[in-house]
Amino acid sequence: MELSRRLYAVASLVTEGASVADVGTDHGYIPIYLMQQNIASKVIALDINGGPLERARMHIIGYNLKGQIETRLSDGLSAVKPGEVDTMIAAGMGGGLVIKILEDGREVVKSLKACILQPQSEVWRVRRYLLDHHMDIIDEDMVEEDGKYYPMMRVIHGESPRYTECEYIFGKRLLEKRNPVLEKFLHRELEIREGVFKELSHHVDSEGAKMRMTQIRRDMMIISRALGYYCIHPNL
Repeated sequence: MELSRRLYAVASLVTEGASVADVGTDHGYIPIYLMQQNIASKVIALDINGGPLERARMHIIGYNLKGQIETRLSDGLSAVKPGEVDTMIAAGMGGGLVIKILEDGREVVKSLKACILQPQSEVWRVRRYLLDHHMDIIDEDMVEEDGKYYPMMRVIHGESPRYTECEYIFGKRLLEKRNPVLEKFLHRELEIREGVFKELSHHVDSEGAKMRMTQIRRDMMIISRALGYYCIHPNL
């Protein structure tokens, strides 16, 4: 099984021997890869929709993994019992949905050793939710695929260090590691905002333009703070 760059990065956050619930499995690619590579000891592929789950089931059969990967129709973690698995994956969905899955399935989440999360939006909201609920983001990665940027994280139970605003938005672990993909993303975001700011500066008579410029100026300041992590000499 050849995974996309995004899915490969997600799968790489799973530790060897883990028992895994893949929420929103879609085609079942991650469960298949985890079993093929002998990374997971057990995988349950979950999806709320019957169509994607059937596609996953057919792919599992096609890779001769029937009996090794179980498929379940499930709204989030609803079809998983506490203690059945020690790791969950929620990848390729909005941040609000990731939070809902964690909240609705909190009894299962309490029994997990780790959560592998790859929200497609509102990543800062996910980070804040996790830290507010005594979960620590111990590792993060970010990949670029087809011009889009995908952050992902490995989370365990425990108290986390304090976060600054830019660390909530862009990822404390990514910034600490000086992740090169994040650096590219930050430069792109700064360039976009500089262009919008310049365009708006031609319309300073508009109250709406002034308000927008104030917000963009603040955004640029936060991005610049994040880029400051990349200016620290590694030997200092």
